[in-house]
Amino acid sequence: MDVGPEDVEHLKKAYDGMEDELTRFLENSDADIVIYDFAPFWLPPIATRLGISCFFFCMCNAWFLAFLGTVDPLINGVGGRTRPEDFLAPPEWVTFKTKVACTLYEANCILGSAGTNASGFSDAYRAGKAIAGCNAMIIRHCNEFEPEWLKQLEELHQKEVMPIGLMPPHVQDTSDTTNEAWVSIKNWLCTKPKESVVYVALGSEVVLSRDQISELAHGLELSGVPFIWALRKPAGSAEKDTIELPDGFEERLKGRGIVWKNWAPQLKILGHEAVGAFLTHCGWSSIVEGLMFGRPLVMLPFQIDQGLNARVLAGKQVGVEIPRNEQDGSYTGNAVAESVRTVMVDGVGQNLRDTAKATSALFSRELHDRYLHNFVGYLENLEHRP
Repeated sequence: MDVGPEDVEHLKKAYDGMEDELTRFLENSDADIVIYDFAPFWLPPIATRLGISCFFFCMCNAWFLAFLGTVDPLINGVGGRTRPEDFLAPPEWVTFKTKVACTLYEANCILGSAGTNASGFSDAYRAGKAIAGCNAMIIRHCNEFEPEWLKQLEELHQKEVMPIGLMPPHVQDTSDTTNEAWVSIKNWLCTKPKESVVYVALGSEVVLSRDQISELAHGLELSGVPFIWALRKPAGSAEKDTIELPDGFEERLKGRGIVWKNWAPQLKILGHEAVGAFLTHCGWSSIVEGLMFGRPLVMLPFQIDQGLNARVLAGKQVGVEIPRNEQDGSYTGNAVAESVRTVMVDGVGQNLRDTAKATSALFSRELHDRYLHNFVGYLENLEHRP
């Protein structure tokens, strides 16, 4: 069952209920190492008492974690910053030139995560305590892509920071004929010219307002570009709830665009030769999946780390960010259309397209499997130390 965004805090409360059971498990195990994320902030003291090494695992990238700052302010606030204005420039502790900073509406979102939720603790508090109690940090990052942020993290936390690679998924078999959804999508994609389609997917956690859906639809229509838009009802929606698209939208664009209202086989879609760009919310996993296929990005970030991701990737010239009102995050159909055409059609976007293709080599499974292999070797050596 899907859990709606408003219920995630209750999952954390339920997770905290595992503390006693996990303690008993560790007391009766031969574990040498425990790897955990931000949620079980109560785990490091338990593991330390039992002589078990603690490795904090962050599924985000290094620039987001570095942007948050050191652990003490995280535990007692958000990096010592209490006003939205404090997030509108790169942090003073970053020792190199960068444009990584929030817009006002993104800053308000980050500050919102600092509030106590139904579990009794904020996400910022959990992350601060989890990092403070670890022996080392593992992060979904690599030395080939923005390595300066890894060094920055080590300086901030005075702990070893180990990149575990970007963890790109295995490329899926696109010849599969047993998946009816994929067969339907593939048949449609095969009618389109190479690199002519923009794939639109904004993740499973972003809940779009009616206005946001309307402007995005308007922009796709104005762009004149073929598209496939993965647009599911938000998790937790009632069965009777519907997705409200502009009147006549699907009928007008029949043949040029598909609105796919179920789970979409994202990897297979991105890997199809007809797809030429990815309109994404800039979640780290989606970015990895898009760039592993060399797809330039049309970026529409919404929450937490996504805006920072968009700034970095725009700087790497692998995509463009859709212009928005920095106060409230609103955007227009015209802005969507112009951004899509810049990446997909216009001559000025050729550099973006070429750079994204060249960048795909940094996201290959061969490279990042070596990171995992080396990390396993590190753990084995650690286990056998006297």
